Amino acid sequence: MTQGPDQSQKPEREWGKLSPAISSPTADSLLSARRKESIVPTEAPAPGTETPWTSSMPAVASHRADALEEPGQPAEQETTAALPTEASTAEAPTIGGSDSAPQPLAASVVTAEEASVRAEARETAVEDRPRWLAARTALIALAVPLLTLLIAVRLIATHGFLWAEYHRPGFPADSYGFDTQERLRLGSYGLDYILNFAPHTYLSEIETGGATAFLASEVEHMTDVKRVMLIALTAGALLFIAALCASRSLRTRAPGAIRKSLFTGSWLTLGVLVAVLVIGLLGWEPLFTAFHQLFFPQGNWQFRMSDTLIRLYPPQFWVDAALAIATLTLLFSLVLMMLTWPTQARKQRALARRAQRQELQRKLSQ
Repeated sequence: MTQGPDQSQKPEREWGKLSPAISSPTADSLLSARRKESIVPTEAPAPGTETPWTSSMPAVASHRADALEEPGQPAEQETTAALPTEASTAEAPTIGGSDSAPQPLAASVVTAEEASVRAEARETAVEDRPRWLAARTALIALAVPLLTLLIAVRLIATHGFLWAEYHRPGFPADSYGFDTQERLRLGSYGLDYILNFAPHTYLSEIETGGATAFLASEVEHMTDVKRVMLIALTAGALLFIAALCASRSLRTRAPGAIRKSLFTGSWLTLGVLVAVLVIGLLGWEPLFTAFHQLFFPQGNWQFRMSDTLIRLYPPQFWVDAALAIATLTLLFSLVLMMLTWPTQARKQRALARRAQRQELQRKLSQ
């Protein structure tokens, strides 16, 4: 009896459902091994016994009988024509054209070496775990505070914050003559310069009151700021991509690992934030100086009070910017902590996914 297409494809579909529990190469190796194992070798008949002959081609006599049927022929003859007689069975040749007893097919012979390979494939599938699991989860956790800080900095480095600062009640006015509109115009040029790829002439050619707005030393410092900003944003993008690659397949192969990494990262962010706030409250000036000495060791970041950069971005501007960045970082950390907090429902979902994976591994080991 010929096996239908649905039955022949059923094992392959079932094995396809098991593949999320293990890596693709391991699943392919195990599936190939199981297919080979499903081929049962044909045993040679005992001496002196008759060997039944079965054709490798499907029986089509019943279909041909319709074409050869003559009018008035009984239906019983059609059924009889489809069955070989004892004589034809006895005289039928054996597979391979030999008169001797049929031998097992070469493809179905299971050697000890093949059995060992299949056993090793099953053991690999059952014991399969994501590679470098500890390193990948640590990378995700460490990426959280860095990316959170970069996002907060980028949100503050906008024209909206600049406008809000210059129009905020109590913000110190420029004692050298810049009004709010001129401050906003020149300050926007400085902000755009550190975020674009324009050459230094973008700032050096700006004029105010018939004179050059920025000194050469100021343009040089803003160029250094641009370089640090672009490096930081590029590094943040690469870190984000690395974290995404590290989290690949962890949801199905290590249930709960991503959530735990993000939860740990949110706590790390809060810890770093608290430490920086304490240091800032104890001494803002030393913190500000240490920050500039770290990122601008060439020392071109100190200017006179009459220079344009100080008039556009006075010390109060940087205090407000630091507080805004800290507030956004705190907000992002709290939101992430709430989304990844190990509640009972999240723990149950992780346990259910882990139990499902263990059940799949158990099926693979059978």
